[in-house]
Amino acid sequence: MSLVLAVFLGGGLGSVCRYGLSLWARTWGFQLPMGTLLSNILACVVLGLAVGALQDKLANQSFIATLVIVGFCGGFSTFSTFSFETLQLIKAGYFWVAAANVFISLFTCLFILWWLMKKS
Repeated sequence: MSLVLAVFLGGGLGSVCRYGLSLWARTWGFQLPMGTLLSNILACVVLGLAVGALQDKLANQSFIATLVIVGFCGGFSTFSTFSFETLQLIKAGYFWVAAANVFISLFTCLFILWWLMKKS
């Protein structure tokens, strides 16, 4: 039961952080959905750092590891919003912006995780 609470608390905190970041990023005026892009990138940074720092606790499914890795990172990153915003860009005729969104999101997040986790 305590691990379910960890997911609940971390997910709520991650979702609120993502919402706040999205509101802040809207003021920048980019066509690219910067709030989602940044939340996904930052979630990968947090995930990579957490896996490195909490590696010994992962096997035991500790409260903190579950709260940060499953809860917070799961609530803070969002593949569904990324997909929706990319589809909206395609529908609006911004094919190159949509392609850039996919490319930047995918390769930046993969690179961050690879770089942070290669040490462990």
